[in-house]
Amino acid sequence: MTPKQFAPAAEELFARIMQMTDNAGDTDEHRAWNYLANSYSWIYAKAAEEFARDFALTAIEALPSLRGTRKIVDCVFAYTNRNTDFTEKFVVRCDVTEEFPFLVKKLSPYYDR
Repeated sequence: MTPKQFAPAAEELFARIMQMTDNAGDTDEHRAWNYLANSYSWIYAKAAEEFARDFALTAIEALPSLRGTRKIVDCVFAYTNRNTDFTEKFVVRCDVTEEFPFLVKKLSPYYDR
């Protein structure tokens, strides 16, 4: 994929994360999103891949998930096909327990329960 093809999808994803309501980085969910936006390039590669497949980014959501004593946030990306309305979801899991968030699980398919 060329930079010219990659740029629109990456810009759309970054803008969506930054435009989240009141994202000042003071909640666990916002800290996870901010970490991913700045430190995990695979979310941009996936956005570009889905864009090339004629899928649009239609939603992002953060789902808090306690795992033992750690605070974990599942960051879910939803992409919907522009022709069929079929939606695929992907998740990245971040630990936000301490001052600096870190990746717990790489980008992978996500299935609603």
